[in-house]
Amino acid sequence: MSILYDEGQQAIATESRRAIEARVSKDDLLPLLQISGKYHEGFWATAKEQGWTALALSEDYGGLDLGLVELGLIAHQAGRSLSGAPFLTSSFGAAKAIELYGSDEQKTRWLPGLASGETIGAIAFAQGPDPLPAAPPVRLNAGQVEGTAVGVSGGLFADIAIALVSEGGSPVLAIVDLTGTERKAVDSFDNSRCIADLLFAGAQAETLVTGDAARAAALNILALQAVVTAHEQTGGAEALMEIARDYALTRKAFGQPIGAFQSIKHRIAELYGFVELARANAIHAAAREGQDDFITAAAAARLSATEAYDTAARDCVQIHGGIGVTWEIGLHLHMRRSRTLALEQGSSFFWEDILVDRLAGAGA
Repeated sequence: MSILYDEGQQAIATESRRAIEARVSKDDLLPLLQISGKYHEGFWATAKEQGWTALALSEDYGGLDLGLVELGLIAHQAGRSLSGAPFLTSSFGAAKAIELYGSDEQKTRWLPGLASGETIGAIAFAQGPDPLPAAPPVRLNAGQVEGTAVGVSGGLFADIAIALVSEGGSPVLAIVDLTGTERKAVDSFDNSRCIADLLFAGAQAETLVTGDAARAAALNILALQAVVTAHEQTGGAEALMEIARDYALTRKAFGQPIGAFQSIKHRIAELYGFVELARANAIHAAAREGQDDFITAAAAARLSATEAYDTAARDCVQIHGGIGVTWEIGLHLHMRRSRTLALEQGSSFFWEDILVDRLAGAGA
């Protein structure tokens, strides 16, 4: 696939940007940082109205039968505007797990609600810093789940979770109905992510995949989510690059715009390189969905997008100087989001290991 979008995809990008910018503002997002248990309802309502929740799912279950490329376009625009709801990514991950590995009965039961956005999904694989624990501490016994899934993004409002659990010492990928499940809100760096610990006490679960195949399936779901997140990170980095450029052209020091100084202009030019590299990697990874090298492409996209967003968040604040750290200007919204997204679906260390293992395997 070309790393350029066709006319239809460009139209999706343009219209989604218009819709999001009309519904999401900095003034809406700032209060969410200080309140645990709230998200930007306007963005999520827009996502459902526009059909973004159904974009990459099969028409057989209420989806639009497009793909990861188109969903990535939406995520890119969401990243630009700092949309305050994590469910676009988490529900997509849950839906793809059911679509790829579920039975016809499970698909019929869960996918229409996930496609419409009326059902919210979450992914509960990680245990602490390990995104794919070798021995999941959550246990499955006779169709019921016991234990605690920690730090689940979107977990405060999720209706179902795709969890990596253990049954008889073997890993299992399961759908867990969160009805009645106790949730403990986690006060985080970015409270709009609605992170929660899920305290399972006999929650009903349905098996998707068992054994070694469960871990492979979980990695594939993480990779699918990582590509969506890479687009979101790239969108945030692009927005910060433009904010830094515009400020450098208007702010003056010693009688000239600060953009005339090499220390500033070179830094913004470097950001442009980071953004375009991340964009190319994200598009390439989205286009490789379902192919043998998809995990490798997803790891590369994840790593380059994380570096781009982290660097842009840091440099944009520094270019603004003292005003860059004030509450009112809101650059810390991007700083918080960049650090939060850098850890969701696994840290850079995790994806570096995946990338090296895959490349070494291909070389062998």
